Amino acid sequence: MKQRFLLILTVVFAFALSGCGVYSFTGASIQGKSINIHVLENRARNIVPSLSPALTTKIRSRILSQTGLAPVKTDDADYDLSGTITAYEVTVSGVQNTQQATQNRLTITVNIVFKNRLDKKADFTQSFTRFDDFSATQTVQQAESRLIENIGNQLADDIFNKAFVNW
Repeated sequence: MKQRFLLILTVVFAFALSGCGVYSFTGASIQGKSINIHVLENRARNIVPSLSPALTTKIRSRILSQTGLAPVKTDDADYDLSGTITAYEVTVSGVQNTQQATQNRLTITVNIVFKNRLDKKADFTQSFTRFDDFSATQTVQQAESRLIENIGNQLADDIFNKAFVNW
């Protein structure tokens, strides 16, 4: 009797999830099967050679791991994501005694163009900006890999949510 109940419960659960489209546990609604994710072009004033591949990989990994979409390199993909890195800036974010910096901030901005070939209303072009602070006792080069890792994760989450969760 218990096995029969579990079977019925499993079937009901499967039908509930199979409504229209595919849903993931992240809240994403995925209609398509493929995505073309282009390498981000770096047009920031300050060029860091590792930034473009690092951010592209973060975004690609986040989308592919959460959606089950197949990555393709063709123009007929269901989704197309491209973009540019428009800013990579270091500024002072904390000051002691109004004269000495205690914290610095790395800010990265990317402009993303997302095309949903299955629903044109879901297309968008938007800038995403995130930052992370680091101690003024460190140079940006000393903190850079950690900063890019943290900021990259935040940007990947923001882009994923905008494209597939509609936040």
